[in-house]
Amino acid sequence: MTIGQFIDSTLNRESPQPEWSACLQSLWWSKKGDWVEAHNIAQNVSSLSGSWVHAYLHRLEGDLGNAAYWYKRAGKPVLSTGDLEEEWSAITLEFLKTDL
Repeated sequence: MTIGQFIDSTLNRESPQPEWSACLQSLWWSKKGDWVEAHNIAQNVSSLSGSWVHAYLHRLEGDLGNAAYWYKRAGKPVLSTGDLEEEWSAITLEFLKTDL
């Protein structure tokens, strides 16, 4: 699946594919504009990948202190600037390569 197809699915579906990883489902809900659902999923993923998505979501929310905590847990550089859309794309591309 390409990132374009993934984004199109947020326009054409009511929910993500159930066989997708929790991280991809969380990113899907984030793109769909449902931060709460995205966060509910991400906070229940106890892995480096889940921490990375969780960090991004708190950065998106504007809670940079909480985001920094999750970036550190994910082993990723703490981001407080930079384009959020580019970060979403980078994370999503990573998971599309490894999770599908």
